[in-house]
Amino acid sequence: MLFIDFGSAFNKIIPQRLTEKLSLLGINTSLCKWILVFLTGRSQSVRIGNSTSSTTTLNTGAPQGCVLSPLLFTLLTHDCAAMLSFNHIIKFADDTTVVGLISKNDESAYREEVQRLTAWCKDNNLSLNVEKTKEMVVDFRRAQSDHCPLNIDGSNVEIVKSTKFLGVHLAEDLT
Repeated sequence: MLFIDFGSAFNKIIPQRLTEKLSLLGINTSLCKWILVFLTGRSQSVRIGNSTSSTTTLNTGAPQGCVLSPLLFTLLTHDCAAMLSFNHIIKFADDTTVVGLISKNDESAYREEVQRLTAWCKDNNLSLNVEKTKEMVVDFRRAQSDHCPLNIDGSNVEIVKSTKFLGVHLAEDLT
């Protein structure tokens, strides 16, 4: 299982790309235009104590803390799905996990799925934070074999014995 961490997920949303995808889903044109206006031309400044920065205009991303942001990210990633039936991509807002079944020690389909996801992220302006992305191997065979770490963009993904996903602690023995 590969537990993905997107770097600044909500900040990376390209409004035009999102509304194109929404149109392809058959979402009403007026709603698509409203979302485009909502996400573009937003002004932002930072205040620390009595000092305030100059205002800048944002044309990408979804507002932090906005109740719509997780939904908009989910809609942006609706087309990120596993290509092979024995692999699964589980998503909840920006929490994403790739689950692959490796049989007869053949990891090629799982590794190919991860590479396809990496390419999909690049095509959709999303970056994987490899330092925070973790892999957990669940293997109940008596004679377990070594699993080489995944490599994403030149960096090895850390293999862990346990992790937390959607608030649930998972261990490699599924306890």
